[in-house]
Amino acid sequence: MEISLTDRRLPGESRSAWFRYPDGARAFVAILDEQKEEPVHSHIIGFEREEPRMAGTVEVALRWRASHDERVRSFANSRPTDGGTHERGFRDGVAAAVTAYARERRLLTATDPDLEADRIGEGLTAVVSVKLDHPEFEGSTRGWLGNAAVRACVEQAVQEHLGKWLEGHPEQAAAVIDRIIQGARRD
Repeated sequence: MEISLTDRRLPGESRSAWFRYPDGARAFVAILDEQKEEPVHSHIIGFEREEPRMAGTVEVALRWRASHDERVRSFANSRPTDGGTHERGFRDGVAAAVTAYARERRLLTATDPDLEADRIGEGLTAVVSVKLDHPEFEGSTRGWLGNAAVRACVEQAVQEHLGKWLEGHPEQAAAVIDRIIQGARRD
């Protein structure tokens, strides 16, 4: 991501600032996590994927920290959103990947319910960004993304990528899953 700003309000005194984040959403998660609690896992999990079914791309980055706070930021066409189908798909995808991994590893018993999307957020820092050819904003401030196809596409992309990460990082995955399961059992 690259942003260049020029302030030309005063003639002859223009000022420019240039911001460049070659790692996109991963860099944003790192900034949001600066000087916060220790990470539960060291890697910032991230991916970008083009998705023809929603006529756009999805970029996601996330990391869990030893915190109770959730910091999830969502964007549609670089515009901050208050939520919407992309954020719901993200949460559903994370819950599905974590639940599948926990069941496969028998970290959840047969009687334990699936981990719901609202249970995965403790300590989570995430950035969810979609770029769409035809975004459909809703609400009085037009801050809610309503594209129906986006939810399923983001959910599938997150579930696949996070599932692969969990499989490839078993020690870090166990720490993440344990944290989520213990939080769910406390509630």
